[in-house]
Amino acid sequence: MTVAYGQPFLGRILCDKFALAPSKLEEALTTQGEKGGLLGELLVKQRLIREEDLLQALSIQLDLPWMPHLESKMVDPTLIQKIPIGFARRYRMLPVYQEDDHVLVAMTDPLETAALDDFRLLLGHDVKPALTTPTALVTCLNQVYDQAATGTAEQVIEGLSSDNDLDRLANELNEPQDLLDATDEAPVIRLVNSLLFQAVKQRASDIHFESYEKGLVVRYRIDGVLYPVLSPPKRLQASILARLKIMAGLNIAEKRLPQDGRFGIRTAGKDVDLRVSVLPTSHGERVVLRLLEKENRLLNLSDIGISSQWLSVMRQLIQLSHGIILVTGPTGSGKTTTLYAALSQINAPDKNIITVEDPVEYQLQGISQMQVNPKIQVTFASGLRSILRQDPDVIMIGEIRDLETAEIAIHASLTGHLVFSTLHTNDAAGAVTRLIDMGIEPFLIASSVVAIVAQRLVRQVCSACRKPYDPTDEELIRLGLRDAGERPKLYRGMGCTVCTQTGYRGRSGIYEFLLVDDEIRRLIVAKTDSSVIQEAALKKGMSTLKQEGVGRVLQGLTTTEEVIRITQQQVVT
Repeated sequence: MTVAYGQPFLGRILCDKFALAPSKLEEALTTQGEKGGLLGELLVKQRLIREEDLLQALSIQLDLPWMPHLESKMVDPTLIQKIPIGFARRYRMLPVYQEDDHVLVAMTDPLETAALDDFRLLLGHDVKPALTTPTALVTCLNQVYDQAATGTAEQVIEGLSSDNDLDRLANELNEPQDLLDATDEAPVIRLVNSLLFQAVKQRASDIHFESYEKGLVVRYRIDGVLYPVLSPPKRLQASILARLKIMAGLNIAEKRLPQDGRFGIRTAGKDVDLRVSVLPTSHGERVVLRLLEKENRLLNLSDIGISSQWLSVMRQLIQLSHGIILVTGPTGSGKTTTLYAALSQINAPDKNIITVEDPVEYQLQGISQMQVNPKIQVTFASGLRSILRQDPDVIMIGEIRDLETAEIAIHASLTGHLVFSTLHTNDAAGAVTRLIDMGIEPFLIASSVVAIVAQRLVRQVCSACRKPYDPTDEELIRLGLRDAGERPKLYRGMGCTVCTQTGYRGRSGIYEFLLVDDEIRRLIVAKTDSSVIQEAALKKGMSTLKQEGVGRVLQGLTTTEEVIRITQQQVVT
């Protein structure tokens, strides 16, 4: 901050209104006299006051409006169109609204006079500064420019011509930049940028570009479900796909072989990595993009949906010194997120944690992560052998896919390592059968595996538009609640702009915990059927995925249809 403060007056304000001790002020003034600098910055650096307190004191000193709760709905969108986003970000200034003969401009440095003069010229009005916090300003700035971004995919399609130079335009590659800053007028480039921007805005995890006989279909996967977004004409197919391949650094001339690549973008201040998969089909190539936000906050175990009953059990399991903890479920059921949450919980300077993954989706600070690369013979098995020579305390294996990997994992657990891994099975008990089918001896499974956790992700009812309703008798039967006594009140989303008219927003996990105790070990050694193992676990208090899902329905967090869709069975008693 470059504000030249009226220091004594500012100091008095901080003492009178923000509980700064006079003795601490005197110390700061002495330090300032010896080393120079600005009083406010010295006090913030010494943690004697918060930056927010300093800004509020400045607003009092300079008689400026104080706007700590700056929100996008306060901002006049017509003003945003006059100020480039790069300029607003550089100077941390945002026009809010016009009153009388001037425009109120939110900022974090009221004496940034050169920028205020530029704002005055761009807006065509006098400006009056108002102070806000850097966090509030940056958040609001990204939101309003996000909302004001013009040129949706549909609008770009309408403006596309049928000129023969679309292939040339699709190959014009610019340096990665924030998509909200993009001013490139090339039609195909604007179309692809718009599709990527909308995908991030709508929280899509994947974008599908599917080639068919009569054209291209674009679909977003949001909360695990695919939604059609756009159907560009067939004549644009080659140009759009070529543009995507160029962005990912792939060979645009090769259309017969599958290809994989990746690239990064920025949109609304977010850094997003995109993994690209290209597959030849009978009507042209099919491209799927997986979106991974770099800033995506790693969830804690308490945030991913584990019920309080099992949360304490999970926390005890991950503190064990040895054994295997398996997380099972189909692709896209959140297994890796659960493992990351567990590793984050136990990550500490006194533990050596190493992972081998395919691919490494998110970087975990303080944890060594190894990427599988079959092209150079780096497989799960070979990587795991190398990891064991690195003196690890905890090992995470992205997936147990074959006998060799399973044998090394079991050996690691039996020699004093805690091992986390995943399997593709429908339920927890089925993991035992899967390992036996791979060729693992039952007694090794019984002596190494300490717990198996099956999981699914269910969509959550949108909190902005959810409404209660009385379930029908048929619905209660499907939930297994026909003898539940008093008829419960359930909830469903009606559809709104927040949830893109789907009635759902976000997902949460449902979990099935199978703890391997002495009785379960005896059943495993005897090669007992998985249904018998499950029955024994249920008697000991295990809740099935279906039962956990019904509990979420009764809490109003999800719907009957969603639970039945995810568990793929009706709950009938």
